[in-house]
Amino acid sequence: MADDKQKPEILHTELVAESRLFKVESVHLKFSNGVERVYERMRGSGRGAVMLVPLLDDETLLLIREYSAGTHSYELGFPKGLIDPGEDALEAGNRELMEEIGYGARELTHLKQVTLAPGYFGSRMDILLARNLYPEQREGDEPEPLEVVPWPLGQLDELMARPDFSEARSICGLFLLQDWLNKEE
Repeated sequence: MADDKQKPEILHTELVAESRLFKVESVHLKFSNGVERVYERMRGSGRGAVMLVPLLDDETLLLIREYSAGTHSYELGFPKGLIDPGEDALEAGNRELMEEIGYGARELTHLKQVTLAPGYFGSRMDILLARNLYPEQREGDEPEPLEVVPWPLGQLDELMARPDFSEARSICGLFLLQDWLNKEE
């Protein structure tokens, strides 16, 4: 099994670039067969992040439309954010819900922890299902109000076909929701 494979030895790491948001490390590795390589990776904050798949009721999913600087477009997706110091994933998830869609959740179910491009990024995201919602708004850090978009569960194929629903983590969240719904039946 892959977990039994010996990890490369880290011989040296060096910070090679830094911005307000990102730190890039050079990592000098020695593999078990003696081969040495230098990789670059984005160093994670170590805090982690959460993404919520909120169900308003048995027939309605809640999405947000927000600006994405990387693609310079407005994208439809799920609420998400960093885990603040002192929070666990569930606490952070409930806070993000209140900040981004104006609801809290009485029930949060952990669906899966995922990585994005683990060859380059060290961060992890917990994807949570949020149910039994109640209205509660908290101030967030978004530069403009987020548009909350209710979406019928019966139209998930139409959601997948939309060009503005393209973020891989949101698509993953949708598949995890479908799997969870299938197991509930």
